[in-house]
Amino acid sequence: MTTAPLVDYENLFTTVGAEGAALVRALPAADPDGEVPGCPGRTLGDTARHVGRVHREVARCLRGVGDDGAAHPVPQRGPELAEYVHGGLTELMAVLATREPAEPCPTLWPADPRCGFWYRRMAHETTVHRVDVEAASLVDVGPVESSIAVDGIDEILFLYFGHRLAELAITASREAVVAVRAGGRSWHAVAGARGSKVHRVGPGPGGPVDATVSGDPSSVLLWLWGRLPDRAVTVDGDFDAVAQLWALLRVCTR
Repeated sequence: MTTAPLVDYENLFTTVGAEGAALVRALPAADPDGEVPGCPGRTLGDTARHVGRVHREVARCLRGVGDDGAAHPVPQRGPELAEYVHGGLTELMAVLATREPAEPCPTLWPADPRCGFWYRRMAHETTVHRVDVEAASLVDVGPVESSIAVDGIDEILFLYFGHRLAELAITASREAVVAVRAGGRSWHAVAGARGSKVHRVGPGPGGPVDATVSGDPSSVLLWLWGRLPDRAVTVDGDFDAVAQLWALLRVCTR
């Protein structure tokens, strides 16, 4: 298992700001009751409020303080919704700028108890929800930049498939190895009754697999997050093994 990102922390920091700004830009003209594609039951307004809340919560975590008890008014619609999200993004960026990635900090992953975890988690959290907001706003959805998408694939496989499933005590119904390939990199996602694990694989074959999911990095990342259908990626081999990987990710990324 590895926790090191595949891009530098400065890039991740920049991504939080750029993706957050794009998300905010898509909000004012959008219907807050519009459904987010790929997220049944979740509206654009739900997503915006979630992002604003999470950015504030992580900023507090990075400052080393708990809930300060101050209630932030959470608007339901209109320009105030974009202002709420912008306020949370501004707070998060300001705090991130004062913390070094190597500094210790409480995180969601015991293997990576450093502030750098939040650089990475917030980069990918904000990116995926930017895609959600753009899709729900019926505007052109911009792709995820390739190097960020490759790191996002690495993060969802190690943090969620490799760690979160074990934390939830969820195992697979069958033994299967699925290769995930994008941007010149490969991972093997191994699922079974004894748990799930992930390996980064070198340029060679990397051993036998039951199936392979491949495509451009942005499409593979968004497919892993349940935002794109199967036709957005290339699936070879045992489709049931791929369906199991996808279903396990839906459980641990809710």
